[in-house]
Amino acid sequence: MSPTTPHDLGSAHVLLTGATGFVGQAILERLLATFPDTTISILVRGKGDESAEQRAAALLRKPVFDAWRAAVGDEVADAAIGTRITVIDSGLDEVAPLPAGIDVVFHSAASVSFDPPIDESFDTNLGGAVGLYEAVRATGADPHVVHISTCYVGGLRKGVALEQSLEHSVDWRLEHRAARQARERVEMQSRMPELLTGFLDAARAEHGKAGPLAVASASEEARRAWVTEQLVEAGRTRAQSLGWTDVYTLTKAFAERAAEELWGAERRLSIVRPSIIESAAQHPYPGWIDGFKVADPLIVAYGKGQLPEFPGSPDSVLDVIPVDHVVNAAIAAATQPPPAGSPAYYQVASGRSNPLPYHEIFEAVRTYFTKHPMQQGDAPVIVPEWTFPGGMRVDRRLAQQQRAVTLAQKALGVMPTTSRTRRWRTSTDKAVRDIGRLRQFIALYKVYVQSEIIFDDANTKALHASLPPEIAADRGFDITAIDWEHYLQDVHLPAVTELATSFSARRRAKAKAAIAESAAGLPQRSDVLAVFDLEGTLVDSNIVEQYLWVRTNGVRRTAYPAEVVRMLADVPRYLAAERRDRGEFIREFMRRYEGMAVDRLERIVQGSGYRERMLSHASADAIERVLQHRAAGHRTVLVTGSFDRLAAPVAALFDEVVAGSMHERDGRLTGYLATPPLVDEARASWLAQYADEHGADLSASYGYGDSHADLGWLRLVGTPTAVNADSRLAAEADRRGWTSVRWRRGPAVRSRALLRTIPETAA
Repeated sequence: MSPTTPHDLGSAHVLLTGATGFVGQAILERLLATFPDTTISILVRGKGDESAEQRAAALLRKPVFDAWRAAVGDEVADAAIGTRITVIDSGLDEVAPLPAGIDVVFHSAASVSFDPPIDESFDTNLGGAVGLYEAVRATGADPHVVHISTCYVGGLRKGVALEQSLEHSVDWRLEHRAARQARERVEMQSRMPELLTGFLDAARAEHGKAGPLAVASASEEARRAWVTEQLVEAGRTRAQSLGWTDVYTLTKAFAERAAEELWGAERRLSIVRPSIIESAAQHPYPGWIDGFKVADPLIVAYGKGQLPEFPGSPDSVLDVIPVDHVVNAAIAAATQPPPAGSPAYYQVASGRSNPLPYHEIFEAVRTYFTKHPMQQGDAPVIVPEWTFPGGMRVDRRLAQQQRAVTLAQKALGVMPTTSRTRRWRTSTDKAVRDIGRLRQFIALYKVYVQSEIIFDDANTKALHASLPPEIAADRGFDITAIDWEHYLQDVHLPAVTELATSFSARRRAKAKAAIAESAAGLPQRSDVLAVFDLEGTLVDSNIVEQYLWVRTNGVRRTAYPAEVVRMLADVPRYLAAERRDRGEFIREFMRRYEGMAVDRLERIVQGSGYRERMLSHASADAIERVLQHRAAGHRTVLVTGSFDRLAAPVAALFDEVVAGSMHERDGRLTGYLATPPLVDEARASWLAQYADEHGADLSASYGYGDSHADLGWLRLVGTPTAVNADSRLAAEADRRGWTSVRWRRGPAVRSRALLRTIPETAA
């Protein structure tokens, strides 16, 4: 290696951590594009079946490297791994042996989440730094270390924060041990009987219909979520008790102290502290960004009309810095190492030299989305006007809204599922999500939009001033040269909007492709099942309506209300059974068939009256989908928790109808089931056994259900679809990324026409 000359890295061997992250990608691109004589070692951990080298190769095909690839050619770029780049399969929790002869280290790896569990934040941000510097020391090399930190390591303070070592006497080693012990302590607490009882009770109320295993699974999931919540709160509370805003800034501050003690006390160390990093101003191209950064989720939520108000001080300064300024400053610092034992500090920030008030950002954002509104369906979103109310006022308003939607959810929970209640539940669920989103944004961002801290940048300005004009033109970081209105209106906001729009477009395209998948798109296979629920999925009816169709068949219309009145008297008992267990409700309700002659039931369900009623409630969309599966050679199966005879009008559509049966004595129904109802977990158990018996591949199979009780068996198939789903299944489908569709009830004539297309050989 030739020694570095001023403003150049020569043939330095550079070690880079965090190469797959936002800042790390930009540093790697700069090294490859601007310093062709350098060699670079990067730490990348293999993930799943993808090796570290494969991840690195995929990294080099990301947009940030497009200009470099165009300049050197794809062949040279693809060969960079092995010629200029050495990939070390390692994380920072246990650093693999590092190569000898490292000249410069850029440590940019970190968790940028503001509210992770306390142990995870300490292990990543502090433990990672400790592990790295110990591993570098073990090589015997003496590189110049550039440690990427954050301006916000100063904690809760007002006034000017200087570019110098932090003033605190907290024992970071003790705090790290305590953070690690917190998980074990909270895990043990979560298993106390009183807490487990609460998790179980809540799980039974939410998932009781899905069966005991679903309840147990939900209870355990709630316990784990509670553990995470407690550890997040532990991090937040401990940080604030020591004078920091959150566990992220706390652990980054401790990482600086570790760098000073483990490296900077005797060796060359530069600490670079950026403020809020956002899209590039110039390099590799204006607006380059990789995923949403700190302020971007707030911007996008506002553009979508999801934030009617937000607390904040309109005259506070939101300190924003483009990512290329951070990278250029870090590389400039690397080329000008300080004396050993005297660390250098650089705050790459805008608040002192080119301040950007919060109210100006809001006006820029509002102006942009007024000129370029985001779309909601086919209509443009009209963004709200903020009045910057105080935090207490917003909290009161949110509390009122939360109480209202909670009451609405409880009311809807006991109402029957209809198209109208589905719409109400969808609206209520959206309100819950919006309130939760706003609470989360307030918790994360209020410190930054109410900040009264100004970051001194004298050292950073001096570092920039030391660059020759020809280098400064390309690799400069003069924050005073940025026109914020231009940057926001023409660079950053278009980039963030494009990112959000492309993400939404990909989701819509994926959903549309799944919904519109035709028979030609279905794989031609004989080992695939297509399993359809009957009630609520194939037909828009339930066992109560089917009973009325049977009981009133051939009866004077004037007698119909009397039967309904008699049934209504038992509704409270049925509702109680339904809330406890779906199978119990079916058993209770089927008692109403007691004494009915079997031959009469057969005549009714095979007759035109019952058939016409069922077909008038059948979904033509569902029937078309069944026929598509049949055309693809799939085995079509209809499953119902009711008993077999009631499905007669649509049975010929399927290869098999799987249902319970009623007990008979002397030609009459006793009102008892001959077999247990096939619902919730019993259906999941049946499906696994059925697939095994028929040699079916469940991972390639399809399932269609409408109720939360269908969750247990839907998750067994490779392609589950929520059809006209109730609110709980809809929420689960959204969380799991399943397809959700709306199948409307088709006119009887269309349903009959579709049924006539069934091959004569159908079962």
